[in-house]
Amino acid sequence: MTSRLIALIDDQPEVLQALGDLLAAFGYEIARFPDAISFLTTPPATPAACIVCDVRMPDLDGISFMHKLTEQRHPAPVILISGHADVPMAVDAIKAGAFDFIEKPVDDRKLVAAINRALTQQAELANKDQPERDIAQRFEKLTPREAEVFDMVASGLTSHAIASELGISVRTVESYRAQIMEKMQASGVATLVRQAIRIGRLQP
Repeated sequence: MTSRLIALIDDQPEVLQALGDLLAAFGYEIARFPDAISFLTTPPATPAACIVCDVRMPDLDGISFMHKLTEQRHPAPVILISGHADVPMAVDAIKAGAFDFIEKPVDDRKLVAAINRALTQQAELANKDQPERDIAQRFEKLTPREAEVFDMVASGLTSHAIASELGISVRTVESYRAQIMEKMQASGVATLVRQAIRIGRLQP
């Protein structure tokens, strides 16, 4: 089941409570955090589907928080909110990777609509990226030697060239190739090359 957990981050307790009550009424699960550092050091047990975070907070502001999430490759979309919004701040927020930027006092309908759009986009991206994830998971099952041969085959080397490079017999290379094809569910070298490109093992 897709997570419906919304992580709320705001240093104002009354805002944190009000937003949590609002979103809970729409059927979302809520995890509240008094600051961004709390979220980073003690994330919710269930991965957040979306993060709603204030911009102006002590120690780590919303923009800096966005950069931290980018460094960690955190997948959840982030909606930033601020009571002191201006155009440059909004631009900085979007550049930092924020999905949306909403001014305080927060309009209930705008916030819920933004969350729904963010979750819809995440679902679409997840479906689009599923083939890449499947290929990557298959690749992870290859042994180190099979991964090495995979890269060589994808790069266009023949079995004889690979055998010479690795100091093994052609028959051994052919055995590795057969195992790789089976594990990667590839019908031929062309499929293997496309897979290598999709998971970043080979530049197109």
